[in-house]
Amino acid sequence: MLNGEQTALKISPEEEFKKKHPSFMEELFKRLPFSLPRVGELVEGEMLGRKGAKAFVDLGVFGCGIVFGREFLEAREMIRNLKPGDKVTAKVLEIEGEDGYIELSLKDAGADLIWKEADELMKKREVLTLRVLDANKGGLVLEWKKIKGFLPASQLKIGHYPRVEGGDRDKILEELRKFVGETLGVTIIVIDPKEEKIIFSEKGAESEELKELTSKYAVGQTIEGEVTGVVDFGIFIKLEEGLEGLCHLSELDWSLVENPNEFFKVGQSVEAKIIGIEAGRVSLSIKALKPDPWMEAREKYRKGDIVEGKVLRFNKYGALVSIEEGVYGLSHVSEFGTDQKMREKLKVAEKYHFQITLFEPKERRLTLSYLGDEAPTPEGKQATKEIPVLPAIGPDTENKDSSQSGS
Repeated sequence: MLNGEQTALKISPEEEFKKKHPSFMEELFKRLPFSLPRVGELVEGEMLGRKGAKAFVDLGVFGCGIVFGREFLEAREMIRNLKPGDKVTAKVLEIEGEDGYIELSLKDAGADLIWKEADELMKKREVLTLRVLDANKGGLVLEWKKIKGFLPASQLKIGHYPRVEGGDRDKILEELRKFVGETLGVTIIVIDPKEEKIIFSEKGAESEELKELTSKYAVGQTIEGEVTGVVDFGIFIKLEEGLEGLCHLSELDWSLVENPNEFFKVGQSVEAKIIGIEAGRVSLSIKALKPDPWMEAREKYRKGDIVEGKVLRFNKYGALVSIEEGVYGLSHVSEFGTDQKMREKLKVAEKYHFQITLFEPKERRLTLSYLGDEAPTPEGKQATKEIPVLPAIGPDTENKDSSQSGS
C-alpha cells in the first residue's frame, strides 16, 4: 500500500488536473478577450533563443511558440542566423503542442510568405527584372526567389518574338537561346503554390511605354510601315521606332492565306489599317483597305443557287470551297459520309458543282452542298435536291482555326 501511495505522489497536482480536465486549455482560450491564431495561419514574434534542437519564439499575448523536431532540422540554417530579439514569422502547426507550447514551422512560413508576395505582385502587375536561366521550344525559364518560372514565347513582347519563317521549332529554339543570361522586365500572370509554378509575361512590363507610343494613333487610321517579321500566324509591321503592330493571318487578304511567306518579305513596305489598340498593342488589317468581295457578291448569289466552286483545302469539318476570289465556304464532311469518301470524290484545286445552302454576306458565312454527278439546270438557279442547312464557315473563322491548329 505504501508503494502505491508513493507512486501516486509522483504525479504532480498540475498533471493530475490535466488528466481530469483534458479540455482545460481549450476552455481557457475561449474566455480570452482575443482570438488565438488557427492552425495554418502565420504569426509574428521575437526570437527568444535555442535549447538543443529546439527554438523558442515569444508570441506576445499568444504565449510561447516552439520549433522542434523535423521543423527545426529543416530550418536550422535560418535559426542559426537568428539572434534573441530578432523578428520572425512562423506558421502555426499545433495550438497546444509539446509542453503546452504553440508548435511552429519557420520553413513553411517562409514559403507561404513568398507565395503571398507573388500574389500581391501579380495583382499589382509590378515589373520584375529577372535573369533568363534556360530556353526550350515553348519559351524561357526564369527564376524568382529561388522558384523557377516560365515565360511562354507567346508572352514575349513583339520586339523579342522569334521571327522564324515557316515556324520551324528548332530555329525558334535557336532564337530563344540567345536570351539566356540576359535580364528581362516581366510581370507575374499566373501562380500555383501547390505545384510551385509561376508564369511570367513580358507584355505587361512594356505596356506603359507602349501606351505612350500608341497614344498618337487611332483605330481606323491608315499607316504605312515596314514588314519586320513574317511568322505562321501573320506579319509584324513597324509603325515607328519601338512600336510594331501585328497583322493576323485572317487580316492579310480576303482570299485564304496559308503561308504568309508567299506574299510578304521582311523589309517590304506595306499599307495597313489600324483595327484595334489595346494595352499598348496594335492590331492591323491589310485586307480592310481592299474592296470586300462579300459585299460585291451579295447581289449575285442566293440560297439555292447552283454554282461552280473550286476546292481550296480540306479540314476536319469538310472541304473549303471558293465560288469566287475571296468568297468561300464549307461543304460539310457529312455530305459525303466520311472524310475518306470526301477526299475520294473531291480534289484540291479542282472545280465542281455545288448548291448554296446558306449565304449571309454581312456575316461572311457560306455553306455549300456537293451535287455530285447531277447536272445543273441551264439557268443555274433551281435547286435539284432538298439540302439541310449545315454549320457555316467564313474567311475569318477558317483562317483563325487554321492558325490555332498549327500552333
